Amino acid sequence: MDCGTSMVKYILFIFNTIVSIVGILGIVYGVLILKTIGTIEVNGQVGFPPQAILPIGLITLGSIVVFISFLGCCGAIRESVCMTMSYAVFLLVLLILQLTLIVLLYTQKETYENALGEVIDNAWEHRDKTEGGVYNGMERALKCCGRTGPADYITNFQTLPSSCCEGSCLNPANVYGGCREKLISIMSGNSETARYIGLGLIAVELVGFIFACCLANNVRNYKRRNGVY
Repeated sequence: MDCGTSMVKYILFIFNTIVSIVGILGIVYGVLILKTIGTIEVNGQVGFPPQAILPIGLITLGSIVVFISFLGCCGAIRESVCMTMSYAVFLLVLLILQLTLIVLLYTQKETYENALGEVIDNAWEHRDKTEGGVYNGMERALKCCGRTGPADYITNFQTLPSSCCEGSCLNPANVYGGCREKLISIMSGNSETARYIGLGLIAVELVGFIFACCLANNVRNYKRRNGVY
């Protein structure tokens, strides 16, 4: 094997080792955020609140990245054309999916925010009006009150539930704002961060894809020249 191919091989191995570590850190970070968010219990059933979507997505993405980078490490060390090209294809698919998602987040921001608002609107319209229902669990998780604010309860001739306040609801300063605006604010802020992280990942993955293609091509040519199959 020539010097250039050996260099590409070890660069690709080191690159994927670093990417694996980043993927593992992403999983750990997602788990920590998920633990911070906690769960909500409604009618004896435990589940995650809406803002848990992003850390769950981060854990999923981190797991995929670890799997793909492991495949790249194995392909580089074993000088396997099949494994290296499989790694390159997986990386290309992941890159395209991430790019598509980022473009959608940029171009469909208003649609995205409206969809988030509709989640709250539907939950409010179909809420259990007795305290302890799904909507109250969402209020505790998001630290919010009503659909657009505490006035939603007052206009429905209902007293504010304990989930609407931090401490006593008799003090107006303890009452949270509306859930619609709160969810949109949280998810939009997180999506901004996700866009920049996604662009960084795309740049890194593009480098890995180029190195993988170079290595696979060099190994294939070496084996053809030397009659190795």
